[in-house]
Amino acid sequence: MEWMQRVIRRSGVFSRLLILLLGLAALLLAYTLIRQNLPGRLTHSWPWKLRLLDVQSAVAAVLATGGAYLARAQYARTVRPALGYISRVYAGFAPRDQLAWVCHLFNGSQDVATVEEVAYRFTYTPVAHAGGAADSSAWIGHREAVAALEAGGLLSREDFSLNSIGPGNPLGGQQQIFVGWFTEKAMRDVQDAFVRVRVTDRVGDAHEQVINLMKAAVRSPSHPDPLPL
Repeated sequence: MEWMQRVIRRSGVFSRLLILLLGLAALLLAYTLIRQNLPGRLTHSWPWKLRLLDVQSAVAAVLATGGAYLARAQYARTVRPALGYISRVYAGFAPRDQLAWVCHLFNGSQDVATVEEVAYRFTYTPVAHAGGAADSSAWIGHREAVAALEAGGLLSREDFSLNSIGPGNPLGGQQQIFVGWFTEKAMRDVQDAFVRVRVTDRVGDAHEQVINLMKAAVRSPSHPDPLPL
């Protein structure tokens, strides 16, 4: 289920339009070169009697659109978000002095991204399955995710907490945001907690990352993890 970050949609104006213009310029260049090398008598027949561009202009059009496309691709790499997550055992998040497995999403790039959607899927342990819990069959929103966990006998803000990250939320470069925490009781029931994050970067490309909040989870914590220096 978990996979590396990928581009799921390119900006129509700043990507597909440039590709279309580059393809059109290449066709014009090919037409011009073929027409120039035809015998003179054929240049008076259809469609070769149409003189669209000279060779120099057609080459200039290809170079201009090709350069614009390469510049756009390079800029897109510069502003592309780098989505990841950090999880560790903390004290002070869960009530009654419980230790909790706390997860944060971060953007490791230097540029801001805008959240489009955050969705969830859960799988459960055999113990939870025996109690009637069913694995998620589709991606669900925040409210449905909280309801699904509570339906399995867990209490929101008592055994777990999921942060509501809505569309339009900015995720700045080198910034992290809180995703959720799970107590030992919650981790006895929840095998995997997948989060699908979709963001849009500055050039309009949409990126998707799926992370498993339970990857390498300390399911029976005895002490908090040391904070990074």
